[in-house]
Amino acid sequence: MTSVNAMRFLNISLRFATLGTRFVFVFFLAKYMSADSVGYYGIFTASIGYAIFFVGAEFHVYVARQILSVPEESRGRMLKGHAALSGVLYLVWFPLFAALLYQAGWPEHLVLWFLPILFLDHINQEIFRVMVVMRAQLSASFLLFIRQGTWAIAMVLLMAFSEAGRSLDIIMMSWLFAGVAALALGVQKLRRLEITGWHLPIDWAWMRRGLLIAAPFLIATLAQRGILTFDRYWLKDLGGIEIVGSYVLFFGVASGLSVFLDAGVFSYTYPELIKHHLDNEREIARAKVRVMLWQTLVSVAGFAVVSWLLMPYILQWIGNPVHEGYIGLFPWVLSAISLLAISQVAHWGLYAIAKDKVIVISHIVALIGFVMVTWMGSDNFGPLAVLIGLNAAFGSILIIKGVAYFRLTRPAGARV
Repeated sequence: MTSVNAMRFLNISLRFATLGTRFVFVFFLAKYMSADSVGYYGIFTASIGYAIFFVGAEFHVYVARQILSVPEESRGRMLKGHAALSGVLYLVWFPLFAALLYQAGWPEHLVLWFLPILFLDHINQEIFRVMVVMRAQLSASFLLFIRQGTWAIAMVLLMAFSEAGRSLDIIMMSWLFAGVAALALGVQKLRRLEITGWHLPIDWAWMRRGLLIAAPFLIATLAQRGILTFDRYWLKDLGGIEIVGSYVLFFGVASGLSVFLDAGVFSYTYPELIKHHLDNEREIARAKVRVMLWQTLVSVAGFAVVSWLLMPYILQWIGNPVHEGYIGLFPWVLSAISLLAISQVAHWGLYAIAKDKVIVISHIVALIGFVMVTWMGSDNFGPLAVLIGLNAAFGSILIIKGVAYFRLTRPAGARV
């Protein structure tokens, strides 16, 4: 038990180191670069995150369930097939992305960085997921720090001590180099897992089944992450690029909650929930979900209080009146992220028992709700309508998933 706690502590420490560097980076970005540049950076990162789902097709959902239930000598074959599928999807989507970005009117220099960064972020994320599923969370967190933390540290130093470093192109270059380093280390980490079966031929029938199973998750993810991509574009249309810059700053602070919960709670619990489901240990799984819920609620409450108290001091240090003028957005952002974080408890519970349909429906409903609420409120509330729509969307996800999990896992004979 002591060894397990030590590993969890190290894992959380690495995630916090990554989170800390990202926090500091966002603050320095807001301090040393214009709100416009922060806004474009936010749109770029959101677009990268959204595009990853197209090139990944959420196939990792299928792999995560299968890899723990097949003989060890077949696991390499599964990962080989996953890599082949990604290659095919790159050929399909990359040319389309390039055309769309040029048509969208992005600054040309940002368009040129998009595809190489997308490739590295996607393949590194897939390696990270394999590490988590194979219960090598510490290695996964180390690779995450290399991929996200190292270049953030480098950029903080550059922006603080050199005006030449205060450039979006330098940021993209650092991001790219960190991705290359993470990929090289990730391949080495995979080899040390001693996964066998790489020599076996690709099972194309298995891949087709996987795509059919992953398709509902892809739809659900595109719906949910679409909200967190369209919000920035919609804010830009309603309030200009400067408000997007402030929104990115506030969102960066609030999203620290999600990073903490993923590192300390979800990444450890959901593989266990899958295993309990496979072993038909329903009561143990329900008990773990209850513990996960309390851990999440306490974390949300503590984070909300601390971040709200610190925000005025953060803005004072940044010293940009644009961000100070939009401080009213922060409670709305914090509320939305909190609702989403709490909904993740039921999400992983439903995922473990393979109730994919509920997850898909909740995310589609959320996207529709976001669009409707934001559209109807745009004339009266302006940019704030986007934040209202965000809360409505994540609130609906919490309600739908929570009610569904409770009903689907309620012991036979229990009262509603």
